[in-house]
Amino acid sequence: MINKTRHKSLFIRLHIDPFLLIGIFMLIAISCTVLYSVGGNALVFKQLIRVSFALVVMFLVAQLPPDFYFRWAPYVFGMSVLLLIAVLIIGHTGKGAQRWIDLGFTKFQPAEIMKLIMPFMIAYYISQCTLPPSFKKIMVAICLIIIPTLLIALQPDLGTAILVFASGIFVLFFSGVSWLYIGSSLIAVFSFIPILWYYLMHDYQRLRVLTLFNPQLDPYGAGYHIIQSKIAIGSGGLFGKGMFGGTQSQLEFLPEPHTDFIFSVFSEEFGFIGIITLLFIYLFIISRGLWIANKAQDSFTKLVAGSITLTFFVYIFVNIGMVSGLLPVVGIPLALVSYGGSSIVTLLAGFGILMSINTHRRFNAKS
Repeated sequence: MINKTRHKSLFIRLHIDPFLLIGIFMLIAISCTVLYSVGGNALVFKQLIRVSFALVVMFLVAQLPPDFYFRWAPYVFGMSVLLLIAVLIIGHTGKGAQRWIDLGFTKFQPAEIMKLIMPFMIAYYISQCTLPPSFKKIMVAICLIIIPTLLIALQPDLGTAILVFASGIFVLFFSGVSWLYIGSSLIAVFSFIPILWYYLMHDYQRLRVLTLFNPQLDPYGAGYHIIQSKIAIGSGGLFGKGMFGGTQSQLEFLPEPHTDFIFSVFSEEFGFIGIITLLFIYLFIISRGLWIANKAQDSFTKLVAGSITLTFFVYIFVNIGMVSGLLPVVGIPLALVSYGGSSIVTLLAGFGILMSINTHRRFNAKS
């Protein structure tokens, strides 16, 4: 009993949540397994280097108390918006998108910061009034959400724009906004679709939406990804074909098997049982995040924790829906499983914030 108490106290003092950490390591293990199957040791080694850096960031972020984030939220938000404007003016262009600022020794993507700072900014603004917020407060908050979202969509980076928009909207949702406002907002969003379609979306993005409903429209172009992905997922069966046994990935029929379409590779090699296991791990992490949000001591931390958790859900929902042919291809990775750098750092920084909210609450209670 004394040892268990000491272990709990150690985790609290290190500001680490052991349950989130277990879930994170399980996803990293799955990621390395699939990456080894499609890319060998070299790909796994690169992924582990990026994960190690992201874990250090998570630990450092967890050490900062929530009131630090509260104080600095408006300043970092304003700086991030200015950087997004700078990207459109002097940003580095690569692969048809203008998303980076070239610092000489590295390229920096300001949109990644906005994924984290958006829920802080909206929670900072909303939490300073009585909840649920008034109509005026909601309208101002929506403007704060839309401006960065449009700046990111113009780069173009529709996947990140969706995540930034969702992270802000989730704060409003958790603040107790009435269903009348939610319904009105949905009507406004749907009325905005023609503007999005004709003026903000590029030709290749419109083609992705069209091929969602009919992949055979362009079977060797925009529809190729979805067709091959659905074949991979369906051919996995109950138990899968085993590691290195997937034909779609091993024979290179499946494009981007280590990034956006890694779920298809996993499904083909580990089957329905593997999918259920992966979804259970995701459910475990999301449940823990919502538990932390529920136990938070004030409205600011409740709103931030809830938004970070549901934004993590959006990563999962959109990626799996995308590779299954249920949603358009928008370039959102499978959370903590896809190969990558910036998305992993952003996600683990978000988990560091959740750990900070949880452990600082308990640490202060012990003090």
